[in-house]
Amino acid sequence: MNIGQLQAFHEVLVITPLRFEQGAEAVLAVREQCIVVLNLTAMEPSLAQRTADFVSGGVRALDGQEHRVGDQVLLFAPANVDVNLS
Repeated sequence: MNIGQLQAFHEVLVITPLRFEQGAEAVLAVREQCIVVLNLTAMEPSLAQRTADFVSGGVRALDGQEHRVGDQVLLFAPANVDVNLS
C-alpha cells in the first residue's frame, strides 16, 4: 500500500447512543479522522436533539462537516473527506 492509499482511508464508525454522554464519542472520533454515522433513533426525541446539537457544535469546532442521511441519522466527517450523498 502506498502513501496515497493511506491518505484516502477513513474508518466509518456507527454510533447509536442511549445516553447524551455518548455523543462525545462521535466528536472524538471525527477528531481522529473517522467518519461517524450517528443513529439517534434509540433516544427520546428531546434528548436526541440535544445530543445532535452537541455533536454538531463539536464537529463544527473541528472544521468538520455534517450531513443528514435520515430522519434521525446524521453523518459527521472530517474536513478533508469528500462526501457525496446523491
